[in-house]
Amino acid sequence: MKILTVIGARPQFIKAAVISRLLRGFSDVEEIIVHTGQHYDDSMSEIFFRELEIPAPRYHLGVGSAAHGAQTGRMLEAIEKVIVELKPDKVLIYGDTNSTLAGALAAAKLHVPVAHVEAGLRSFNRKMPEEVNRVVADHLSTWLFAPTQAAVENLRHEGIADALVHFSGDVMYDAAIYFGQKEPGQLLDRHDLLPKGYVLATIHRAENTDAPANLHCLFSALNAVAEQIQVVLPLHPRTLAALKRDNLLDSAHDNLRLLEPVGYLDMVTLERNARLIATDSGGVQKEAFFHRVPCVTLRHETEWGELVALGWNRLVPPTNTQAITVGLLQSLQPSDRQAIPENLYGGGKAGDQISQILRAA
Repeated sequence: MKILTVIGARPQFIKAAVISRLLRGFSDVEEIIVHTGQHYDDSMSEIFFRELEIPAPRYHLGVGSAAHGAQTGRMLEAIEKVIVELKPDKVLIYGDTNSTLAGALAAAKLHVPVAHVEAGLRSFNRKMPEEVNRVVADHLSTWLFAPTQAAVENLRHEGIADALVHFSGDVMYDAAIYFGQKEPGQLLDRHDLLPKGYVLATIHRAENTDAPANLHCLFSALNAVAEQIQVVLPLHPRTLAALKRDNLLDSAHDNLRLLEPVGYLDMVTLERNARLIATDSGGVQKEAFFHRVPCVTLRHETEWGELVALGWNRLVPPTNTQAITVGLLQSLQPSDRQAIPENLYGGGKAGDQISQILRAA
């Protein structure tokens, strides 16, 4: 059996590491990895392949950055050529990026069945490009692996047949367990960080970086919080460019530590030792929960609504400096959180279930 895996961005590398490791254990399965190049510099791409022991991609499409339509179109054209050449039995996609959408479209148009890992997530905001990507990918897929029961219900409400949907649990939880057992690096010592003595922040979404008003509110709030507790902000390349564009870097508080992008293992170390995590990332919200660290999501909505309902996550829109500051400072205080439902994200065996289903299908 030949499985073509399409990946291109940091969260996909982490998820693919789990499944790829298991697929390599099957002598009758050949996995061919296609890297679209959506994330392309070393700090956002190659380091993940090295750290997570992902086989080198057989195809690197080198698409790079572009507007949504141009980027997706280039990926679609290139992936189509690979599928025609290799004639895989299945195409495996992850998450909700333009790489996900391009892989789903290319496979569907060539009548190759699609398997979508992390299916069924919904923010119910079609202005988010990720929401469009995940909805289209789900409706083109033959195997939909849902990380939560809420995701299963979303797919059922959209009329997708139950037979196509599998509650697998979340492969990101598998990754957190597996790689969380690795020996931690010296990141905290290198940056003079004390366990539970800092807030970890990440900002990368276009709706925050490309909107100067939002970026100014967020950066000003982080500066305000840094007056009371150290704030650590690893800078996504897009965020660094936006901060330079808006001349915000020179205004950084001395207690706001700006870092270069970090690899997955260093990010796990930062997450596990943070007192609070503030992020606009979907994946980091869950990673915070996996490590039982409270989280503030700097967005209007989240696809992980169960974490808000349980009190582990708080939504704070990125539009008012004072509201963001208050939300972060309040979240530093102890608060009551609901008991965690059993099997919320699976038992850390999502990868086993997904790989077995793909092999048997």
